[in-house]
Amino acid sequence: MRPLSGAPKSSPPGRRDPAPSRWAYRWSRLWLTPGFRTLVRVGLPIAVTAMIAGGWLASETRRAALISTYESLRDQFQERPEFMVNLVSIEGASPVLAEAIRVGLALPLPQSSFRIDLEGARKRVESFDAVRRAELRILPGGVLQVSVTERVPALVWRAPDGLWLIDEGGHRVAQIGARSLRGDLPLIAGEGADQAVAEALELISAAKPLTDRLRGLVRMGERRWDVVLDRDQRILLPEANPVRALERILAQDQATGLFSRDVLAADLRSDRRLTIRISPEGAENLRKIRLAQTGG
Repeated sequence: MRPLSGAPKSSPPGRRDPAPSRWAYRWSRLWLTPGFRTLVRVGLPIAVTAMIAGGWLASETRRAALISTYESLRDQFQERPEFMVNLVSIEGASPVLAEAIRVGLALPLPQSSFRIDLEGARKRVESFDAVRRAELRILPGGVLQVSVTERVPALVWRAPDGLWLIDEGGHRVAQIGARSLRGDLPLIAGEGADQAVAEALELISAAKPLTDRLRGLVRMGERRWDVVLDRDQRILLPEANPVRALERILAQDQATGLFSRDVLAADLRSDRRLTIRISPEGAENLRKIRLAQTGG
């Protein structure tokens, strides 16, 4: 039997101690750490590559050559035939408006679709008074399609700077030279009339019994409306509830034939009373009738 005590036996000469060294042991423990392995396998190559690239790009000549090569490749790609726009197609616009839009876009063709600012072009198209909304898209075959929704004129506005067609929102559509060019549309006049288009359209709708005699509406003091009929007759409407007041006076006209007489104006601005202004001829006839009735 081997004794329990005594000096440990040393390794035989010429044989390596199998126990790891201190540094080898620490390296093994460190390599078992996931973060360290990622740093060595990923971070170290990236750092070396970045150092090499940084050293190469430190030269201004190399940088300029690299940028020039990139721009050349980019231009070659963007200028390929399948990316070129050769035609502008405008849909939903009248011929005159379509030609104005074509001139306003001022796109030199052919041109690469990468160089066309669609958002900027859309804003230029929508800057036209007659355009309510526009959509632009590039179709296969090199076609830039412009889809336009035109504003529909609802009224003719006699503004201080001329006659304008305006839509139901009060937005200007186009200027015209003479009222006769759009005799099919009602006429409004006065400063600020374009700000009360919705109310004007309601009044025109309520005045249907006098459509044949209606000449238009005049905005007074930017507060209220006057309804103008033929024979220089006027209906002075109040600032509040003008539609109801107009319907009331029209009902009275249908019952009594008020506006078939020598009436110059019917003043409805007061809720308490109706004031009628008659012509001088009518006043003279009325005076004669009263004299005849009284025997004067």
